[in-house]
Amino acid sequence: MLKLQIPSQRQLLDDIALCLVFFTRLPLPRADFRGRSLAAAIWAAPVAGLAVALAGALVYAVGTRLGLAESPAAALTLAAILLATGCLHEDGLSDVADGFGGGKTRDRKLEIMRDSRIGAYGACALSISLLIRWSVLSGFAGPAHVFWAVIAAQAASRGLLGAFMHLLPPARSDGLSAEAGTVTAETAGIGAVLGAVALLALGLGGAFTALILLGLVFLAFRSLCLNQIGGQTGDTVGAVQQLGEIAILLVASISLS
Repeated sequence: MLKLQIPSQRQLLDDIALCLVFFTRLPLPRADFRGRSLAAAIWAAPVAGLAVALAGALVYAVGTRLGLAESPAAALTLAAILLATGCLHEDGLSDVADGFGGGKTRDRKLEIMRDSRIGAYGACALSISLLIRWSVLSGFAGPAHVFWAVIAAQAASRGLLGAFMHLLPPARSDGLSAEAGTVTAETAGIGAVLGAVALLALGLGGAFTALILLGLVFLAFRSLCLNQIGGQTGDTVGAVQQLGEIAILLVASISLS
């Protein structure tokens, strides 16, 4: 049973600011986080996702207002989201695809994932991810549907991050995930709840469907990571966000149509 400890208002704001700084490239003032770790603050990752979603939805609304058709407006929306995040999670997805697809042993997979060069598996994974997301966004009837879809997808997919880091051990002793620290069950649970709340943007039926699909994606990818490298890395954390985002957008294409 979780024993909740209510943080101070200052600590809440610090956690949100830390996640905004880490998960986005938005122009933000410098802040002193007083030694707060990413693992402790990661419950606020859905809040960073909300900021990214608002940037993307604004671009779509302005583009269509100026007369752009849905397809180019969707492309610009996706570009805004990529700029807002610095392609952080896309980098993780491509590295995981290259490592899991091209490596024969656990050590070789981890070595490939650390390589900054992109291979055929990574390029294909990125292409498919971008194509699916663009096709869903371009299929919506207007800015309202895009707004609710990106809110749900960007916020809820980041609600998976803390749980993923909590339930899998670091696959290596160094690297981003290991340096982030240990995510507690309480922190992971708060982030997951915030992500689940964001799914209500899809309506009750859409939220329930998305929740089930997210659970299946999460469990399947967790099992894959354990089988391939024995745990998680920063790249796999990014990849699970991408898979979650795609899953939610696919549900949104049905529930918001």
